Amino acid sequence: ERGHSAAPSPEPRPLPHPRIPLRKMKSLRQRLEEQGLLEPFLKQHPHNQASKYFPVLAGTTSSEPLQNYMNNEYYGTISIGTPAQEFTVIFDTGSSNLWVPSVYCSSRACENHKRFNPSKSSTFVSTNESVSIAYGTGSMTGILGYDTVTVSSIQVANQIFGLAETEPGTIFYYSPFDGILGLAFPSISSSGATPVFDNMMSQGLVAQDLFSVYLSKDDKSGSFVLFGGIDPAYTTNGISWIPLSAETYWQITMERYSRRCQAIVDTGTSLLAVPTLALRRIYKALGANSEGEVSCSAVSSLPDVAFKINGKKFTVPATAYVIESDGFCSLGFEGMDTPTEEGELWILGDVFIREYYVIFDRANNKVGLSPLA
Repeated sequence: ERGHSAAPSPEPRPLPHPRIPLRKMKSLRQRLEEQGLLEPFLKQHPHNQASKYFPVLAGTTSSEPLQNYMNNEYYGTISIGTPAQEFTVIFDTGSSNLWVPSVYCSSRACENHKRFNPSKSSTFVSTNESVSIAYGTGSMTGILGYDTVTVSSIQVANQIFGLAETEPGTIFYYSPFDGILGLAFPSISSSGATPVFDNMMSQGLVAQDLFSVYLSKDDKSGSFVLFGGIDPAYTTNGISWIPLSAETYWQITMERYSRRCQAIVDTGTSLLAVPTLALRRIYKALGANSEGEVSCSAVSSLPDVAFKINGKKFTVPATAYVIESDGFCSLGFEGMDTPTEEGELWILGDVFIREYYVIFDRANNKVGLSPLA
């Protein structure tokens, strides 16, 4: 029992900085393409990136279309329960819930993924509370439970998470990940579930109340999420700190022309999502056709795209925003119209994040950007 041990319990800080390696794998889009299923799928389910952010901005329940993860390529491993059951997840700064498939889900898609079995965990605590996260292709419904969640060397006790009982549409069958670990704020969490990082902070499991993300370029390994620390090897070019404009997503204000707009730094979105009108202007300025395709030979002469944030310019070169696939080149932008009270919304996804070491600072509600060499 606590209080009866001979030695005083050590202070929880300073702590090691657990680094979660992220693997780069084929995206869901690539997998569907290989199976010849991409075109029929896109016909049936026209993609609307805005649906990830609309419900929260409208103050309704959480919605997170699985298509939003179509292009994602970075995945990490966590485990849940005692003994540990492993899952491949997307570490998503654009949502706040943790969910994984469970043995209560018997669909073909769930059977194709790791499924959490609560009866095999001695630390699992059940609830009667259900959770529903709406998806573009149906909804993930399930129940909420509590268990130990292990992220690298961090053991988070009594973490609430969703055990999926139904999965959103057949698309999930081909997805390279099992579930999602949300790293945004509690205010946008479905069912009011406490996010994993909030528990890490309140349980004193991180040295600092921040985490940082490095996404490697090309197919190199080395991508990671670092909980509780900043790796100085990635900040040699200095850190620009940007205050958050809302504690929902990792949302910041961006200056654009004479107006301000809002931008969300989102590891769970692979491209740069911009308002449709701006997208047309970008396509025109960069000489792309209406589908966003450009000649691969023209890439070397394309200019940097600059984002003005907090009075400073943050650039993304053509080598980053042009995506080459099977000899074709397209711009890594997609259209999305999500007006907010503070202006229209832009999403700075992985295309942007690969150019910067990004620090998500909960202690000071700021985002830090350090340009990578």
